[in-house]
Amino acid sequence: MYREFQQRSGMMRTSRTVRAVDGVTFALPAGEVLGVVGESGCGKSTLARLIMGLLPPSAGEVRVDGRSLAGMDRRERARLIQPVFQDPYSSLNPRQRIRDIVGLPLAAQGDLPKARQVDRVMEMLARVGISSEMAERMPAQLSGGQRQRVAIARALVLHPRIVVCDEPTSALDVSVQAQILNLLAELRRELGLTYLFISHNLAVVEHIATEVAVMYLGRFVEHAPVQDLFRTPAHPYTQALLASVLTPDPDLGIPDVGLGDTYPDPANIPPGCRFHPRCPQAIDQCALTMPDNIRRHGRLVECLLAVTA
Repeated sequence: MYREFQQRSGMMRTSRTVRAVDGVTFALPAGEVLGVVGESGCGKSTLARLIMGLLPPSAGEVRVDGRSLAGMDRRERARLIQPVFQDPYSSLNPRQRIRDIVGLPLAAQGDLPKARQVDRVMEMLARVGISSEMAERMPAQLSGGQRQRVAIARALVLHPRIVVCDEPTSALDVSVQAQILNLLAELRRELGLTYLFISHNLAVVEHIATEVAVMYLGRFVEHAPVQDLFRTPAHPYTQALLASVLTPDPDLGIPDVGLGDTYPDPANIPPGCRFHPRCPQAIDQCALTMPDNIRRHGRLVECLLAVTA
């Protein structure tokens, strides 16, 4: 799957093509959680919007049970896939009561009588830990964690099969993050949900995901079961990400992972392996040959070094 954007810059308004998602292909079994990690600007949120049908792909397609999302209308897509966004402060309408916010997807579908809609809303709010008294409040009267619970209830009120979580805990305190993660894990088990979970926080991904995809400049450079990836990372970029995690020991300081200070330009992809200008393990061939995804020990790794490893 591909997604390109045209970027204009400078006084002459020169146009450049940015391929935010570049040849990403994956299959996610029902009931599993795919965590997608990578630096800011690598294409994670664009991928999420493609999966939700908010952006059309420039090439390729998204399929659910063999059916293309492009062949579905908006209501059918909404019944299959729902999002939970990053910021619970901006994703809820500040002028609506909580019960009305959660009931909006049901009202848009128009399939249930009003009384049944109310029952479904209250049932889902109770499931996420929001009381009937809170249902009458406005979003400004709730804490950040409570707002995110409301956002989760709104996403699940249509009983979707897939939930796309785009940094759903990054705006919350650490203690509240744990509560929301435990709630998402519990709902997944109870309702048989499938998650696409996007996060910068590797500890969060390790906690909730069953598989992890590491994204760099629009591509998956490694895709593996969560325990395998965290125990034995195969791609140099994955190794650098894991080495960059801060520790509570002040004597250790900020880790130097050897990636340098230059941030990659998505509009100027280097030849060969796109990671080679920053890779501490690169060989001469890396600058010339674009590696294919190589299957190694049950995982996919886009690295020439994986051939000889």
